[in-house]
Amino acid sequence: MAADAAATMTRRPVPGFHLVAAGTAEILGDADRAGCWMLLVDGTPQSHVDLDDPTYLDFEYVRRIGHAIDLAGPAGQPLAVVHLGAGALTLARYVAATRPGSRQRAFDNDAALIELVRRELPLDRRARVTVRAADAREGLVSLPAGSADVVVADVFRGARTPAALTSREFFADVGRVLRPAGVCAVNMGDGPPLSFSRSLLATLGSVFAHVCVLGDPAVLRERRYGNLVCLGSASPLPLRGLIRRCAGDPAPGRVVAGADLVRFVGRARVIDDAAAVDSPAPPVGLFSKPPR
Repeated sequence: MAADAAATMTRRPVPGFHLVAAGTAEILGDADRAGCWMLLVDGTPQSHVDLDDPTYLDFEYVRRIGHAIDLAGPAGQPLAVVHLGAGALTLARYVAATRPGSRQRAFDNDAALIELVRRELPLDRRARVTVRAADAREGLVSLPAGSADVVVADVFRGARTPAALTSREFFADVGRVLRPAGVCAVNMGDGPPLSFSRSLLATLGSVFAHVCVLGDPAVLRERRYGNLVCLGSASPLPLRGLIRRCAGDPAPGRVVAGADLVRFVGRARVIDDAAAVDSPAPPVGLFSKPPR
């Protein structure tokens, strides 16, 4: 399907800057890999896409969410996937390529960014992806109960996860939308002492019976700021498969679950809407140069 997707492209994106609701978006070609493009907003990397091969996932945290999607059902079988935060639709392209026939819905409150991606980084026309300009929680509320196999929450305001997508009430609505074996995948950024991550995992665990976190060992050991992927489900998570896939990545990741996760979370408080705050800002200068 990758070759077919490339054939549908009538032109290549034009690198440059574009005004969007969130600030200034930039489309930047990847000098190391032909056909790859990066989307940045106000200098913060948002997405990396390979227009010739949508199964290629460059960002480490995106690859880890990809592992969760791969293990969410039999290989190649369609899934119903909800994306909260659209960006350049990297994971939607991945699902369309690896699981043809999947029904996908994406919500992003930046209509100008959606139009930019449609114009400069278009999807394969055969991909069943509906993109709607709407607030993530408003979009989630509009979905029927038991309608999704996977809900991916990857929303950033600047470089921070908005408070509204960190609370018990938010995750309860994700649980409502998921099918019994469905998986919630949350991407967030955090750094030492990982207080925010611990509270988010405690909150996820207050809604879902099974929870784990995937990340770079250095981040999990409080040595640096980075992205962590938290998974929650009413059904047992495929831990062995996740451990194997994360360990085999170019930048090997670690999976924390079970008793190790209980120790990691400790006495962290559950977050509700009234007390929710945005995730911590990254260190100054972290995104001064885009990752390669």
